[in-house]
Amino acid sequence: MAKTQLNVRVDEGTARAARERALARGMSVNRYIEELVRQDTGAVGQTFVEAAADFMKQYEAVFAEEFAGEDDSTREGRR
Repeated sequence: MAKTQLNVRVDEGTARAARERALARGMSVNRYIEELVRQDTGAVGQTFVEAAADFMKQYEAVFAEEFAGEDDSTREGRR
């Protein structure tokens, strides 16, 4: 895909944050900004689903322990 150069001006704090977040994610600032724009223009739902799946994987054991042995009627009482 052809690339187009886009120059933007941001304050130093925003620039620093972009550099730090890109570095933490192992990508260039250009790629980081490109990903943010893609998320904002339609892929937000997919990003949410992926983040939710990651959350559930991370806390699966906690949920399993909390709700072990409960049936649907017991869970209904929690709501």
